[in-house]
Amino acid sequence: MAWGESKTWKKGTANQALYQALLDHAAEAPARNAKRKKVLHPEDMPWELSRHGLLKHLMNEQMNTRMETVDAYMLIIPPGSRSGKHRQLAEECLYVVEGRGYDLHVDYDVEITDTYHWSPQKEVKRYEWEAGDVIYIPPNTASQHFNADPDRPVRLISAVNRIFKAAGLNDLEQLEDAPEYRPSVKVTPELVEQFLTGRIKVEA
Repeated sequence: MAWGESKTWKKGTANQALYQALLDHAAEAPARNAKRKKVLHPEDMPWELSRHGLLKHLMNEQMNTRMETVDAYMLIIPPGSRSGKHRQLAEECLYVVEGRGYDLHVDYDVEITDTYHWSPQKEVKRYEWEAGDVIYIPPNTASQHFNADPDRPVRLISAVNRIFKAAGLNDLEQLEDAPEYRPSVKVTPELVEQFLTGRIKVEA
């Protein structure tokens, strides 16, 4: 046979039906999807007091929905407060449901050698927004949302394509926590009302 590599590729005795597994997975999709929700009611959407702020998850791959490519949540920012600050490789789109405020964005320079190296640029960009606007955050950008109204809450709906994560590029870094964040806090209707009115009483 041509070339000496024929002596190596013939080695090995392991057998595994990997292609058949792909066929089986595809064939089982209709039955699997029939058990996944197309419509979610408010009680199906979990709350989380996260490092980024108070979230009501609308779509997430852990929520057993038919959505294959997008994660979405609603972020509630109390009057006069702010979200956490994070940087992620995936681009993000946010719809301003309620309130007014501004974003601070910092772009990062990327150097790829045997590892990734991120360097923030010096310029901090400010973008004003209000209810009805859409905020676009480019890939590999640090962003933070600020509620400019001392009396009313802000509600933002965030959508991120999870394809980046599926491709092994789930590069998400929390740079600053939301002021109201406390670990292991259970979100209750009373706590949500406190966020909406600005009378936060979060206990660790």
